[in-house]
Amino acid sequence: MTAACRVVAFMTLAALPVFAMAQKGKAEVKDKAALQKMYVDFLKDEGYKPEVDSDGDVLFKSEGKSYFINVVEDDPTYFRVVLANIWPIESEEERVQCLVAVDHSNNRSKVTKSYIVKDNIWVGVEVFLAEPEDFKKIFARCMSAVNNGVALFASRMREQQGGN
Repeated sequence: MTAACRVVAFMTLAALPVFAMAQKGKAEVKDKAALQKMYVDFLKDEGYKPEVDSDGDVLFKSEGKSYFINVVEDDPTYFRVVLANIWPIESEEERVQCLVAVDHSNNRSKVTKSYIVKDNIWVGVEVFLAEPEDFKKIFARCMSAVNNGVALFASRMREQQGGN
């Protein structure tokens, strides 16, 4: 074996433990409890008071509003933060108005989804990440986007209902 081949072989063997540790770390985040812990720890560090609900999602409050991060064990690079129940639908006429406002919000906002769940409007951000931990880099922008989606929805609802 030439000296160059020995160097390449040695470097490859030396890198295996590091590669294995990196893979092990990634596998740990795929576990539901690890995902929950990662979200909870981050939110605590940011000054929130998170808790895990009965569905396994992570709940937290911001500016008096209750949000949740959806914890999806079989897809750990899918990140979803939602503000649920922002507008109750109280009549069929209002349901039609909500559909118009949802469409408006979805059309005008970046990465947010507004939609009807039962008789209420939810607004959330759903993204795919390269690594589960990458949500930390975009969390503030996701929160801003959710709030923008809510504002667009509410503004269109007020317009339709004769308000300003």
